[in-house]
Amino acid sequence: MKKIVIIGTGAVAAELTSYIEDNNKYVDSQSQIDLLGYIDYDYNIEKYWKKYNLQKPVLGDIDTYNFENGIEVLIGISDIKFRNEIISKLEIKGAVFFQFIHHSVIIPDNIELGKGNIIYPFCIVGPNIKIGDFNMITSYSFISHDCVIGNGNFFSTAGIAGRVSIGSNNFFGIRSTVIPHVTVGNSNTIQAGMVVDKSIKDETTIFYRYKESIIAIPK
Repeated sequence: MKKIVIIGTGAVAAELTSYIEDNNKYVDSQSQIDLLGYIDYDYNIEKYWKKYNLQKPVLGDIDTYNFENGIEVLIGISDIKFRNEIISKLEIKGAVFFQFIHHSVIIPDNIELGKGNIIYPFCIVGPNIKIGDFNMITSYSFISHDCVIGNGNFFSTAGIAGRVSIGSNNFFGIRSTVIPHVTVGNSNTIQAGMVVDKSIKDETTIFYRYKESIIAIPK
């Protein structure tokens, strides 16, 4: 049984808690996860920990907590820039990063998978894929065959077709899709519902040009 702590007490931490609890019901005892508690700053306890009624305690903050041998950390933070800052601090402290893959995920055993990745329930990962470190893949996302994924990307119910190459620190909004053979660089923002049908470089935002106003006509 793995012993872990979650970094953060917000919405992602609350989601991960429920997924871990669900996962423990379906896996053998050796694969179960013993969640010891959370690491967060005091000012977030009232704002988040109590709001989500998290049952395990806040054990300390990142600056003062002693990361003991045999205890791994799971990053419960969705903001890419802030998450990277926290990861850098934890690496200096010598933290060991846990990788959570829900039991319902369809994923080949022989893909190349880095450290600290989080894959939510009901995702599909295809064959011959390389995935780097600290990517978050939320429920019902899919990454098709022969893709290469970098580090620190956030996939929000996204669809990545076959033979796509993606760099690092990209945000893919809800139901965004990348068509086959496209290359996506680094630090891009793909807004919800977008179809990326051509390669993009770095620090680009993909959005609907005329989506600024939405008209709702009542019945």
